[in-house]
This record gives sequence, structure tokens and C-alpha cells, in this order.
Amino acid sequence: MNSKDGNRKNEFWDSNYYNHPDLTDEMVEMAEKELGLKLPSLLIEFLKVQNGGYTKGFAYPMKQRTTWAEDHVPLSELFGIVTEKSFKTAQNILATHYMTKEWGLPEKQVLLAGDGHWWITLDYRKGNIPSVR
Repeated sequence: MNSKDGNRKNEFWDSNYYNHPDLTDEMVEMAEKELGLKLPSLLIEFLKVQNGGYTKGFAYPMKQRTTWAEDHVPLSELFGIVTEKSFKTAQNILATHYMTKEWGLPEKQVLLAGDGHWWITLDYRKGNIPSVR
């Protein structure tokens, strides 16, 4: 990791509580195949600094009131990419298909953070370039 990556990690990332493995290009390819879409390169670069985990505690702005606050939801974690099926973690974007069914969410989204009552997602419903919802 170069010093620029180290600075990014110190400013954003906190604990890798579940001890996710370092993200590899092979893991990204496997995830994209399983999800059936191309993940944004900026997200991949970010997850190569730390492959998901808890953040230093941020908020994601919202245009409408949420059950959490007037204008935001917490961004206290960001899911990583864990391709090993036996690895136990609550912070894996590859749980998207399961969680989509479990919570009755719209298809063509990738879950980045949330707890079931709210989600931050990459929304691919309008095409191959996602918006963040």
C-alpha cells in the first residue's frame, strides 16, 4: 500500500472486524459474474485499500426524511467482496441476491450498506452505469 492509500484508509476506514481478505482481481471477476454486472472501478480501487468493514462514521445524504434522520442515513460500514462461501461476514455485497429476496427489494441493485430497514445501493435499474441510492 502506498502512502496515498494509507491516508485514504486512515481517513475513511476503521475496523475490518470480520477480517475480510485483501481484494484481488480474481475476486472482482467472480463477484461481477455472480452479480451479472460490472462494478464501478472507483469502488474496486477503494475496496483494494480495505475490503469492506466499519468506517470512521459518516452519513449518506438523503433528499427525504428517513427513519434515521431528517436528511441522511448512517454510513458506518461499507460492504466488501468476499467470494469464499464458507467465510462468515455480515458485510458482503455478494449477499445482495439473498437480501433482495429477503427484504423484497427491487432487482438490479447491489447492496453497499444497510440493515434491512434502509439500504445504500448501487442502482443499475436504468442501465450499466449505476446511481447510488
